[in-house]
Parts: sequence; structure tokens; C-alpha cells
Amino acid sequence: MKSCGVSLSVAAARRLSAAADEEKKMAAGKASEPEEDAPRLSAQESDALARVDSSLFGDQRLQEDGASMKALLVKAVRCYEALILKAEGKVDPEFFCQLGHFNLLLEEYPKALSAYQRYYSLQSDYWKNAAFLYGLGMVYFHYSAFQWAIKAFQEVLYIDPGFSRAKEIHLRLGLMFKVNTDYESSLKHFQLALIDSSHCTLSKVLSGFVASQKRYRAAKEAYESLLQTEDLPAQVKAATFQQLGWMHHTVEQLGDKANKDSYAIQCLQKSLEADPNSGQSWYFLGRCYSSIGKVQDAFISYRQSIDKSEASADTWCSIGVLYQQQNQPMDALQAYICAVQLDHSHAAAWMDLGTLYESCNQPQDAIKCYINATRSKACSNTPALAARIKYLQAQFCNLQHNSLQSKSKMLPSIEEAWSLPIPAELTSRQGVQSTGQQVRPDRHTRGHSLSCSAQLLEQLRANRTSLKPLQLQMLEQLEAQLSDMHQQQMRQNSSGQIRASLPNGPSLPAHPVPRAPSCSAPPLANGPLPPSVGNNHTPGTRANGDVPYLHPNTLPHNCTSPGDTRKSQHLTSAQLRLVFKILFYSAEITFFFMCNVTLIYRNLGKNGLSSSSILLNKCPPPRLPPPPSPPLAKDKLNPPTPSIYLENKRDAFFPPLHQFCTNPSNPVTVIRGLAGALKLDLGLFSTKTLVEANPEHLVEVRTQLCQPADENWDASGQRKQWRCESSRSYTTIAKYAQYQAASFQESLREENEKKGQKELSDSEMTSSETVSRRHKGPFKQVKFGTNIDVSDEKKWKLQLQELSKLPAFARVVSAGNLLSHVGHSILGMNTVQLFMKVPGSRTPGHQEHNNFCAVNINIGPGDCEWFAVPEPYWGVMSEFCEKNNINFLKGSWWPNLEDLYEASVPVYRFIQRPGDLVWLNTGTVHWGQAIGWCNNIWWNVGPLTAYQYKLAVERYEWNKLQSVKSMVPMVHLSWNMARNIKVSDHKLFEMIKFCLLRTLKQCQTVKEALVAAGKETIWHRRSRDEPAHYCSICEVEVFNLLFVTSESYSRKSCVVQCQDCARKASSDLDGFVVLQQYRMEDLMQVYDQFSLVSRFI
Repeated sequence: MKSCGVSLSVAAARRLSAAADEEKKMAAGKASEPEEDAPRLSAQESDALARVDSSLFGDQRLQEDGASMKALLVKAVRCYEALILKAEGKVDPEFFCQLGHFNLLLEEYPKALSAYQRYYSLQSDYWKNAAFLYGLGMVYFHYSAFQWAIKAFQEVLYIDPGFSRAKEIHLRLGLMFKVNTDYESSLKHFQLALIDSSHCTLSKVLSGFVASQKRYRAAKEAYESLLQTEDLPAQVKAATFQQLGWMHHTVEQLGDKANKDSYAIQCLQKSLEADPNSGQSWYFLGRCYSSIGKVQDAFISYRQSIDKSEASADTWCSIGVLYQQQNQPMDALQAYICAVQLDHSHAAAWMDLGTLYESCNQPQDAIKCYINATRSKACSNTPALAARIKYLQAQFCNLQHNSLQSKSKMLPSIEEAWSLPIPAELTSRQGVQSTGQQVRPDRHTRGHSLSCSAQLLEQLRANRTSLKPLQLQMLEQLEAQLSDMHQQQMRQNSSGQIRASLPNGPSLPAHPVPRAPSCSAPPLANGPLPPSVGNNHTPGTRANGDVPYLHPNTLPHNCTSPGDTRKSQHLTSAQLRLVFKILFYSAEITFFFMCNVTLIYRNLGKNGLSSSSILLNKCPPPRLPPPPSPPLAKDKLNPPTPSIYLENKRDAFFPPLHQFCTNPSNPVTVIRGLAGALKLDLGLFSTKTLVEANPEHLVEVRTQLCQPADENWDASGQRKQWRCESSRSYTTIAKYAQYQAASFQESLREENEKKGQKELSDSEMTSSETVSRRHKGPFKQVKFGTNIDVSDEKKWKLQLQELSKLPAFARVVSAGNLLSHVGHSILGMNTVQLFMKVPGSRTPGHQEHNNFCAVNINIGPGDCEWFAVPEPYWGVMSEFCEKNNINFLKGSWWPNLEDLYEASVPVYRFIQRPGDLVWLNTGTVHWGQAIGWCNNIWWNVGPLTAYQYKLAVERYEWNKLQSVKSMVPMVHLSWNMARNIKVSDHKLFEMIKFCLLRTLKQCQTVKEALVAAGKETIWHRRSRDEPAHYCSICEVEVFNLLFVTSESYSRKSCVVQCQDCARKASSDLDGFVVLQQYRMEDLMQVYDQFSLVSRFI
């Protein structure tokens, strides 16, 4: 589907012109009424605006028009607003959409968002408008609302893969996924951006982008190469110098400290020359000055950072470090309080604040601060802090209560410090600015800020001739600021009002005022690390209306927008490649896009996917399904797992067993005693037999932490998490068998050693020991042998023959299994996989590919523990993964049961014993862990039901939206089903028929476009057992018409691309040949012959 933005623009412009003409006629007929001073657009201006939409944002054409285009957009905005106001808002929704585009191009982001909101609320089929979704995504991106920018951009690519600004989208998606540490998705979108030959901008994307990986020298060379590029945009130059300088300051491998710091300061100064308004560069410069003892320069830099980029927790933490180093504990306390009020989870500030209290002999306050530090996800030295807390608790308990009361405190307690009068601008300046609130600051604080600023001004004036350029700039700004403040004070005195002044916190003198030593300063945590997106301080509470898609309170906090009014600047293809080279030297990414207002978002909405959804253009993009309603009662969150006990072969082949397992109301079924009933020789899959059959067969190994099955902790054992971490390696069956046996022997030795040992009872534990026992670990590592392919009939003939004893509905191959009609092997789905386990081996949470069913048989001798969640709750599970920064489809995660129960998600939990078969129904979310030493075999099955097909297609479409490859080629499978299967289910028949119709239409449309462009297709008949084809770039399924580069075709390798990716590389398809695998007549014949059959035939 193509973007309809331009056509909508034309319609809106014409309606506006017509409305203006009508207004003229009405005005002419009412001479007695005064003529309104409303702007009007000429016909020529209306025609020019008809070609304007959000796709021009950052486009070179818009920049070339310069002031004239800006003047026209300003006039258009006034005209549209006047017309909407006159009509009391009762205008065509397209007016709001176009008004949003105009404001976006003028970089009036709040107005653009407001207009887009109105369009969204009024236009039911808003999702058809790619230009609207693109503009909305750009606004979200500007406000650092990455979660919602990603959703909007994904929907653009879903409804219009050939969107004209797709390169801009892929570039931004790549950066946002990198911020979210989803490196696989990030790399994919960067690659999609690189193959696109269309023009793109980069300055707005790279503004404030930080990259640093373990390959530091390669990164340094890439940065320096980029800086040598001619005509490098100022914003890119500033960002590159910033990252190069900070990397030299923080990375020890780049030289000795003196040279590194000197080079870092030079780079940051050059960055500020290119972009003087970068608060982040000022902050980094302050850190550099602080590290070499230039306290005055550090304070000036920190002050500039706060002025340029709003109050930052990192900056205030660093200011606190400086004050503490200068023996000014009260000032240090106030700075640290500013930091933790701005970001409640700022680990470095809490640690430094605890150190400050400890140095002033206030252990109780220090303990509280250290505990707050350990609660932060960013805390990197939790074990050391836990030990320190334990020590301080013991020390505190040993002190006499009376002696504590007799000593006066050097600092206010943490509770008292939290409520000290601190200017409101420190924690809610952006909220004050956006809402226009009047804040009455504490008189003493306000006066202190003014007096210290005046003191700094006098010192700078006295040394004007010897000042550095940055200090001169500081002097000019202070003079202007104090002048404005005096004028403002005079106006307030005359009006009797007192308004909030604008200093951002405790005023910073050129150097701290010397005081008598009051506290000995122990080593500090050395300030904060580079900031990360979305600090957790409490934002302003201004509601911003009804914003599409979003949940309440989900906009990243601490949002400002420094210098976002600059024009976009362009990079050449060579410069772009250098930038990407830099990006992929990075493993730790931080984004500093800030926003001006705090937004409150609304819910996603219902799942718009219909039962016949595949390759649609009439239904909205797929959405996460809402959780079932009403929520389950707490006593129903641990339902019993359906279990069926088999006594003989007849029970296994009893038809109701198949019906029970495939019933959607049963997410999982355990068939007990299956091996005994069918006399399956499970010994064929034992470790001993596997080693005898194929000792050198490849085994993928996952190294994991051995943990309790119902918990998941980080490596330190200090914090529960969803992310399930493991590393990958490879070995052979013989070597893993040795490890399995050695693990068993080691366990026997440990059991023998434990005998006779007496454990501490709860009554013998001290309070500090009780606190420490709340933490787990350290955990030992275990190796899980996974994804062992046993599909080769020559190697595994006996094993595969044994599985033919299973009932038809559970077999690997059967006529009633959809996956048997794919026509080629899909490893691990329509072939058997083997798993070799030791206790603690985990299969992380997931749904099966394309929501197909799964069969798992435990070979033994040990047991496995399973967890399963019904398919209707997969949207809730996906949202939990998103909250924990994990990709639901491709990431590795282990759910926290407490989170699930709190969200009213039912969890089936059961034990699988040797010989038991677990049937996982369509779409069931599941995860499991080995309790003992065992092997398991596994494969997927697709029941021939409408429910299975529907969910498989829904996941196919969801994968497309998420840019994830679907392992099951549903279009290819649907055509094979039409050829091979007689369908009596009316719903299933309609869905398959619709898929055939849609793909026929798509093939015909592409053929006609190729003929019109003079591009001939080459007949390339499909060979027997040839796999379905996927685009080598974006990984969508490619059916019938294959776009192949001429180079690969000449080598007979035929690397396939889809039409959209091919046209992005070459709009006229130069360098491509198009292969056709089916004749249209043959496809139409299959379509015509596929008909519904009676159940009674």
C-alpha cells in the first residue's frame, strides 16, 4: 500500500481554498459587519502546500526553499488555525493531519503533537495514512519516547514497505534498538538503511549520541577518519569530538593519564566550538577538569551544563563530589540531594551521599543511602556495598544509645535533607516552564544564589584580560542573566509579586569557599557514569491530552530539548558508512535526546487483526491483544495441569485424546505413561546409545547459571531479573556425554560431603545475617546441550522409526500435520531435535515459531519442571519483556512469577517424568528447567484446524511488523495446502482462499509494474524440495517473483531480494533480474480448483 499523505494534502488544500472562497462570498454579502483580519492562501500557495507532508522533514528540497517555504508554512498554520477556530473544531480530520505536518516541518513539536492527536481521535482509519504515522513517529522520537516512536515507525513500514523516507526510519530504529540493547534488531535496521540508495539526514539522529566498545583503538580511528571528511556538518562534528574526548577520558588503554586528559579536553573544547549549547559536552568537560584538579574550571563547566541542558542528576552528583573534595559537606549534601531527587535510582549519587554521611560519623544515614544504591539497577558493586552495610549495621548496634544522642549531627539526616528548601527548578523546571506555574522559592536560597552569582561575576570581571574563551562566554552570560534578574525583580516589586528565579540550584562560585575542616573525606565513587536514557525522577504532572497508542506516565523522564531548532544537515554515503563503522564498535550506547514537555499517554487499543489477516491493506496493523477480562481471582492463578494417564495402546489412539489436546481451552496437556503404553524404546535416545551411534555429532552448548526453577537472579545473585543470560559454544555428543557423567559424579560427592553437616537454624542467625540471606548466589555454571539435529535418516534411522509408533496427531510427519505440507525441512520444527541436560539446564520463555503446537518427550532418567501461560496472555508477557528491555520474540527471558501473579496471569506448573509426553497447544507461552540428568526430544506439529491456521497467520503478520523472520513460510504453505488438502472446515477454507487471492493480486500487480517499466521476467521453474524464499535483506517471504542481482544470477547463486529492497538499492532495478517460478495461469487454476468439501463425503 502506498502512502496517501500527498493525496490527503491535496484534498485538504483544496477544501481550505474552497472554504476561503466561501468565506469571501459571505464577507462580501455582509458589508455591515467588520471584516476579520484572517490570513488567506492564494491558489498558487494552496497548490504548493498540496505537495507538503511529513515526508519532507529534513529533506534537502525543504532546505533549498529556505525562508520562503518557512514563511509559507507559518502562513498556512495561521490560516488553518483560524479556520478551525471559526468552525469550532468541526472540520475535516485531514485539516488536523496537515496542520501537524506543517508544525513538524517548522519544528513546533508540541503543536504538531496536538494536531496529530486530534487527527488520530477523529480519523478511524488513521493507520492508512503513512505520512501521519511517520510524522507522529518523528515527534515521539524528538521527545525521546522511543517505545512509541518504534511502534509508529514499524507501522509505517508495515503498511507501506516502499515508503519514501524508509531510510530515515531504519536509521532511527537502528539507533533506538541499540539504546535498548537489542543489538540484533539494531544491526538489521542499520543494514536496511545502508542498502537504501535514497538521500537521508543524520545530524538530528546523531546529536548527543555516545558510543564506546571494547575495540577502542578501532573506534578512535573511525572517529578521526570521520573528522577528516570534507564538509562535515557542524552537529556531526560536535557529536564526534564529544565522543572522542569522552572516550579518551574514560578508557585506560588509550595512553597515559596526562596525555589522555589533555587530548580529551582539546576534543571537548572543539566540540563546544561546533555546538556551544551542548550541555553534555559541558558536563564531560567538567569531569575532565575535575580529574586533573582544575576545580574552578570544573565548576564553570558544570554550571554551563545545567544552563544548557536543564538540571541533570549526573551533573549535580559531580558537583557534590567537588564540594566534598573541598571539605564543604553541607554544599555537597545539597548537591547530592538534588541528584537523587532528579533521579531516585542514581546509584553513584546514593553511594557518594552514603560516603559523605559515613565520613561525618552518621552511620544510620549512610546505611539508608547505601541500601538505596543497591536497589538501583545501575549499581555495579552491590556485593561490596552489602558488605559495607553489614559492617555499619554491626558498628551501629555496638554504639551506646545514650552516646549517640549526646553527639550533635554535623549534617541533617537524610529525611531532613530531603525536605530542605531547594529551588523548585532543580526538580521540575521543565514542568514549571510547560505549565506556567508560579513557584515561590525560599528567600534564603534565592538570595544565596544571587549573591554567589554576583561574586563569580566580580571575579571574572577582574580577570577579563586573562580569561579563556569559554570563561569569557560565561562572563557575558552572567552579565546578561543578572541584568535580566534585576529587571525582573524591579517589575515584581512594583507589582507585589515574587516569581521563581532561574538559577538551577545551589549557585556555583568560581571556587568553593574555604571552610574549617569538619569531615575527613574518604575515597568517593568518583561521580556518576555517563547518563542513560530515561532517568527515574518524578516528572511534571501536566497532562497533554489524548496521545495515540501510549500508556500513562511512560515518556522517558528528565527530558529537555537543547538546540533542536537547527536545520538538518546531510551526510554523503561515505560519511554514513564511517558513522556506522563507529556505531558497531560500541557495546554500551547512551542516547541524550531530550524533550521540553512531560506527556501522558493512553492505551494501545484492541487487537485489530482479523481472522483472515495476511498481506492485508484493509485491516490495521496487528496490535498486542489486551489481557482477558475480567481478571482471574487469585485462587485461580495456579490451575491444575490437564493430565491423561494411558494404560495401553488403545488409549493412545483413542480419538478423544486428539480432540482434548487440540482444544484451545487446554493450553498444555501431559500424557502420562505414553512410552509404556506404546512400548517405545526410549533407550534409543539415551546418552549411551547416542554416543555409540554418532559420537562426533555437533551439539550447541549454552552455559547458564544453576538457579532455583521459580527464580531468576543476575550473576551476582543480588537482584531478580527477567533477562536469562547464557553464552553459546559448540561441542560433540561424546564430549557432552563426558560432561554429563562428570556432573553426576560431582553431585554424588557433594551429597556425601553434606551429610553430617549441621545448618544454622533461623534462631541462630543475627539480624545482619538475615539481611544477607535475602540475596542468592554465587551460582555455579551448568552447560546445556541444545538444538541437536536428529533429522538425518541415515544417521538416526532407528530413532526416527521408533517415533512412528506415536498416534498420528503427534507424529513428526502425517497428513493432518500442516508442517508436513511445507515441502521442505524446517530444522527443529518438522524435524526432530534432541536436548541433553544436567540439573539446572533451562529452556527460556518463548512461544513456538508461528504459534505452532509442540511435542516433547522426556527420555529420562531425571525429571523436568515446566511452566506454561495460556496464549491469550501473550500480550501481557510481551509487555513485561518490553518493560525489562528484552525482545519478546528473539530475546532470552525467564519470567518473574511474582510479576505474573500481580498481573493476574495464570501459570500452569508441573513435573514431566521419564516417558511423559508434553503437548503444548497453539501459541502457549512456556519455559522449563531440568531437575535431574535427562535427555528430551522435541518437534512441532500443526493441527489442521482454523484456530491453528489463524494464530499462525497472526504471528506471521506480527513478525513482519517487528521485522522478524517467520520460520514457517505461510504463503508458500497456503498454496501447498490448496494443492494437497481437501478442506471441510468453512473458516479454515475462507482464510486459505483469502490468502491465495491476496497473493494472486500482489503477483499480478508486480508483473504489471515490471511490464510498464520494460523489465522482463525470466522463467525459473521451482525444483523439487526447493525451500521457500526469503529476502536476504529484510527477511520477508518472497513468493513467485524473485528479485536477484545480476551478479549473483551469473554465478548461479541467486541471492533473493524482495521488490521493496531491490528498488531501494536501485529505483529502476538496474543490476537486477526478476525470476518467475509459477505461471499466473497455473496459480489461477489452483485457486479455482480449491473448494470447500462436505464433511460427509
